[in-house]
Amino acid sequence: MMQQQRLKQQQGLMQQSLYHPGLIASPQIEPILSGNLPPGFDSSTCRSVYVGNISSQVTEQLLQEVFSSTGPLEGCKLIQKDKSSYGFVDYLDRQSAALAIVSLNGRRLFGQCIKVNWAYASAKREDTSNHFNIFVGDLSPEVTDATLFACFSVYPSCSDARVMWDQKIGRSRGFGFVSFRDQQEAQSAINDLNGKWLGSRQIRCNWATRGAGACDDIQSSDARSAVELTTGTSVDDGQQKANKDAPENNLQYTTVYVGNLAPDVTTIDLHRYFHALGAGVIADVRIQRDRGFGFVRYSNHTEAARAIQLGNARILFGKPIKCSWGGKPTPPGSSTNPLPPPAIGQLPGISAMGLAMYKRQVAWLG
Repeated sequence: MMQQQRLKQQQGLMQQSLYHPGLIASPQIEPILSGNLPPGFDSSTCRSVYVGNISSQVTEQLLQEVFSSTGPLEGCKLIQKDKSSYGFVDYLDRQSAALAIVSLNGRRLFGQCIKVNWAYASAKREDTSNHFNIFVGDLSPEVTDATLFACFSVYPSCSDARVMWDQKIGRSRGFGFVSFRDQQEAQSAINDLNGKWLGSRQIRCNWATRGAGACDDIQSSDARSAVELTTGTSVDDGQQKANKDAPENNLQYTTVYVGNLAPDVTTIDLHRYFHALGAGVIADVRIQRDRGFGFVRYSNHTEAARAIQLGNARILFGKPIKCSWGGKPTPPGSSTNPLPPPAIGQLPGISAMGLAMYKRQVAWLG
């Protein structure tokens, strides 16, 4: 009896939403590819959809009834879980599957917004568990897996790219992970693409923190054996930890990575330059001239964040430097005592106003 009431309730919802003229006016309606789709994924022959974030109250019969509203089904499978179930729906034709993605994604079933997207075989993704993973932040909402992969695929060893999605609101969480087979190419991607424009924002690139999940498979073991989640949602504990442990959210990160340094830049030059920015108290400066990068450690997280914002893309010795978070949090007990102010000298790339600020800082610290 209760199940019949559920069916009637959902049929009423479908009549109000699925058959709205604006949804089915065009026979060429096509879902926008987004979420966790593998690079190069071709949906032109796909007739199956993945359904995630399903309420535990939903039965397989109800799921079948809801999705048959967009076209005839070949099969329907529900994998039930205590908190949130998921399932797969196979259609007889591709157009019905596309209509299901467009019209049913984000619909509420017993208070939960279901996520609907193309399903694909897990074998289409390369195993990246032993690859080198980088974190990419400040992603604009329109960036998808395919967009992210296209940006980084200029490096031949780029193996995967994933944008993290919020299952509850159906939107990008503003960050993702990219995998590389070659460590040096991963480092080059960080150095070269940090601060570059992707979509409507400048992205931030750095090494993914250990335990962040990076591009490891984010699906349950049951889903892996069949067809993977294609919405890119990442609300499991591991991905929540990724967001929490990201350098911009972790107060233990106080070091700024400075890349694209000119060969002539010395430790003194780097110290002098960042001291002039006035972002905060500098506790340590190190440089690897042969590799073209260095590190500037501040007394706290806020000052380091300010230095990244102020210093990124500024010109030092004729080259725009690239600033991002250091790859590791500052070890507990590290000294936060300020380094002695550097001697005043020529400051390449610093304006007259910046030089005046620098002199005031030296006077204040001295």
